[in-house]
Order: sequence, then structure tokens, then C-alpha cells
Amino acid sequence: MEHYKFISKNEDDTKNFAKSLASQLKHKDVVVLTGELGSGKTKFVEGFLSYYGLENEISSPTFTIVNEYNKDNINIYHFDVYRLEDSSEFYEIGGEEYFENGICLIEWGELIEDALPKDYIHIVFKKDDENEDMRILEISSKEILV
Repeated sequence: MEHYKFISKNEDDTKNFAKSLASQLKHKDVVVLTGELGSGKTKFVEGFLSYYGLENEISSPTFTIVNEYNKDNINIYHFDVYRLEDSSEFYEIGGEEYFENGICLIEWGELIEDALPKDYIHIVFKKDDENEDMRILEISSKEILV
């Protein structure tokens, strides 16, 4: 498992980091975004989508669970699973089928960990106690051994 830490001084840093990551991801990659409310997960998604020129399309999937985007025949699925009771609800919406069809960004993905594919990128967002604009992003690639 690889670990990497990124210090974001502001929202633009977070968005630029996400845009850079987006340039490296491919079909079937899954990114799980973890962190308290207001820690930068949605700003990350905004930056990620900006790589594809879709930053103005973003809307929070809080009430729909998933928003779908398509650019240049690449599907991007943005999930917010915060309101799900457990992974069974994720399965009920056919959530695992999305993993095969594009790039998935999953906010609060730790809530459905047992439904995640065996390989994914996990990013934990932490607020800095002394600087309200700063975020610490801890990135690891997870491989769940079955």
C-alpha cells in the first residue's frame, strides 16, 4: 500500500491537486473521499471535473446519491453515500455496476467499504486546527486482500 500526504493551503490547491489526479486516472478507477463535513471533498470533485471541462456541471449528489457526467466517452460517477444506511442500499441502486463503467468518486465511501472493489484510492481530508483554509490530504492506494 502506498501512502502520500498533500498539504493544501486553500481551495485552489485542493482543486489543482484533484485536476492533476484526474489526468492520471482511467476507466474503472475508484476514489474514496473521507473526511468531516466542510473538509474539502466536494471542492476536490469540482477540481477533478475541471480536468474534463465539467466544473460548471457539478451539483451535490446528496439527495440523488449519484450524479453522472460524460466527456469524450469517459463516464464519471460522483457518489455521496452519506445518507445510506449501509452497503445493502448501495447494492439496491446497482452501485457496484458503476465500478465497471467509468471513474467513480465516492464521498463517505468508508460507509460502504464492504461494497467497494478490491483496489481503490483512498483520500482522507483533515482540517488544520490552526489555519482554517489549510487541509491535509492523506492519500493511499488500498488493496483489499480477499
